[in-house]
Amino acid sequence: MNECVLPDPAGLFEIRFESIGGLGANSAGKILATAAVLDMNLNGSHFSSYGSEKKGSVVRSYVRLGAADKPIRTSAPIDTPDVIVVFHDALTKQEITLAGLKKGGILIYNGMAGDVPKLLEKVPAGTRIIRIDATNIAMEEFSRANAVVLGTLCEIVPFLDGAQVLERLTAKFRTRNPKAAAANDRAFARGASEYEELEGVAKGEDDLPVIRPMPVLGYETAPLGGVIPHAGNTISNDLSTSRTGYMPKFAGAKCIHCGLCATVCPDFCLAWTHEADEDGEQKIRLKGVDYQYCKGCMRCVETCPTEALVRVVETPGLADSLRVPLFSQKESSAA
Repeated sequence: MNECVLPDPAGLFEIRFESIGGLGANSAGKILATAAVLDMNLNGSHFSSYGSEKKGSVVRSYVRLGAADKPIRTSAPIDTPDVIVVFHDALTKQEITLAGLKKGGILIYNGMAGDVPKLLEKVPAGTRIIRIDATNIAMEEFSRANAVVLGTLCEIVPFLDGAQVLERLTAKFRTRNPKAAAANDRAFARGASEYEELEGVAKGEDDLPVIRPMPVLGYETAPLGGVIPHAGNTISNDLSTSRTGYMPKFAGAKCIHCGLCATVCPDFCLAWTHEADEDGEQKIRLKGVDYQYCKGCMRCVETCPTEALVRVVETPGLADSLRVPLFSQKESSAA
């Protein structure tokens, strides 16, 4: 154990999972820590932080590991991890996701082939950067992204016993749902074998600075009750990180503009316009989807009677290329 650990001052090996609700980061941390403590003779702890627990909200899961005789006397969030595992590619565009990564550390992120976020240039040189297409592997194997990234993590970190972690991952499914257990087996194995190690991407000189998320408002800074200081500020919301691999795509030629999709869309992300027909009468017509506000619930796809809205795999840049903005750039800037 001691030969494999990259110790912090307390002599511990620390892993931080960066994710959104619904991808299984909390379960992955719990499985990893359980296997480490009960099966690998390590000392370990695990806990997670998240908001409302709904799909799409930010989730961080923390795992600390040490030798069996090394007590863990802290339950603070992991600010300077040895390993960061990113479950959703959109999170790699946010500096807080990679905050605190040390020189000589490991970054594993979920991304398609060719997907190299520009922010990775700030990662300290010498960091191992690992890319695994966990979303598509999970879809193909009818599993979840957490099974895939656990396979990658156990392959990259030498002292983690992949067989023990896999057993903890699949044990509860083997009798109740053998198909799910087999799917997790396949996804874990592909995560351990299909990753790519990126060379020459990290160019930073120092450890990345720690960023601690702090509340914007407190008892000294909160506005008076009942006051809306920035009316209409939801124009800046971005729900794109809530999508977990699929997105609705609009085929205008098939659309009969019935409006059923608008009745079920929870986020009002469908863009409509008034157009004059051949008789000069004004008609309301669907133009497309503003993917900034689309969380990928697919209710519009399920409701559309003509298949003008269909579910497709989201590839890098596809949403930006098809997006029909609900608001003009001027309105967005004003907000």
